[in-house]
Amino acid sequence: MIQISRASIIADAALDYRAMRQDLISGNIANVDTPFYRPRDVDFQSTLIQKRDELYKKHNTQLEMAVTDPSHMHSQKSVQARKATLYFRDGHAAKNDGNSVDLDVETAELSKNSLMFSALVSARKKSAAIFRAVLDASAKT
Repeated sequence: MIQISRASIIADAALDYRAMRQDLISGNIANVDTPFYRPRDVDFQSTLIQKRDELYKKHNTQLEMAVTDPSHMHSQKSVQARKATLYFRDGHAAKNDGNSVDLDVETAELSKNSLMFSALVSARKKSAAIFRAVLDASAKT
């Protein structure tokens, strides 16, 4: 896929993370009656902010490891920093069977995530339509 702007790279990553979160929340709902099941979620906001800062050359307070050859391995910290954090969403009272899935919370999170996914898809479509219009206009001249 052609990257129109640096923001489109972030939008693509956000779509991937939203899809991953949709799967996790769906799994939580599917396991609402599984004994000792703890709901899982993913934190990717800080990862997207870090990616944005990297793409737009925001000043970084950490000294980066020099890479003088493309075949060098990346530092463990830099590889780990680009991944979303998977965690257990606790804080709700566990039922008698030890399951802490709250169906109300999960359906609310599912709706919120679906809405954000739809907004990202709409933004990507609009961006592509603008790019297509510019290409069509330049082809006519």
